[in-house]
Amino acid sequence: MKIQDTLSSSEQKLDTTKKIKIYLCGVTVYDESHIGHARTIIVFDVLRKYLESKGIEIQLVQNFTDVDDKIINRANSENTTAEKISTRYIKNYFKDFDELNVKRATNYPKATEHIKEIIEFIKKLIEKQVAYPSKNGVYFTVSKFPEYGKLSKKKIDELQSGSRIEIDESKRDPLDFAIWKFSDVEPVWESPWGKGRPGWHIECSAMSIKYLGENFDIHGGGRDLIFPHHENEIAQSEACTNSPFAKIWMHVGMVTIRGEKMSKSSGNTKSIKYVLENWGPNIIRLFCLSGHYSKVIDYSEEM
Repeated sequence: MKIQDTLSSSEQKLDTTKKIKIYLCGVTVYDESHIGHARTIIVFDVLRKYLESKGIEIQLVQNFTDVDDKIINRANSENTTAEKISTRYIKNYFKDFDELNVKRATNYPKATEHIKEIIEFIKKLIEKQVAYPSKNGVYFTVSKFPEYGKLSKKKIDELQSGSRIEIDESKRDPLDFAIWKFSDVEPVWESPWGKGRPGWHIECSAMSIKYLGENFDIHGGGRDLIFPHHENEIAQSEACTNSPFAKIWMHVGMVTIRGEKMSKSSGNTKSIKYVLENWGPNIIRLFCLSGHYSKVIDYSEEM
């Protein structure tokens, strides 16, 4: 069996003579899951079920990002806690995907339950002198990882002049990214560098390596995660372990709405609850599989 690998830009053969270990980046639980999330998770559900039908053992780990600025902002707007927000949407997630006939993952690790592992991971990066504390947090030094950009095919000099780089005077280089953010706003945890919370990218590195080891078979998610999330995961993980991270990077194409990118600010997202009520699980599964998994597909209700 061959899978389109984003890292090598070619089809790579999957070794099916042993247990297959897969890490799938899950949702940030601050709102309802939508049809774009559904496509990614359904594609991996079909892959997993196909392999299991051939007698291959699968270990599928799918995380929940349950600490994030979006969750905190949602909690503040509703005058509640981030934990209550994440708990609500994790519950809704399982309801939605159970109705979509998605087999539950082997593990669903939450970032908030792995702070110890995240802190230990950051300690190793600092000891290896590829990360440093500053006045705003702890940052990964991108220049210390010469292969940075190998997944997204972006060049460092192009990134340095790009508009996506946040201006932060506490960073040694504009490309350096936060792996620990100092904060007094709950939820926060104590760390050797100061009270705060983990950066988004470091969460997945720490959890994937804990459950699957330093080198596993497939790392997956939507194509929107290639940069910066997965690019940063590769950099910090390989810098920490001095070994290759995932063998195959499998990315699922986006779902557009009448040719436009889905956006909550534009009000053109379709929640899983909505599509289930209107079309049912089998039609939604067929729609999500209606094109090559790596390509964009368009959602429209027009006949």
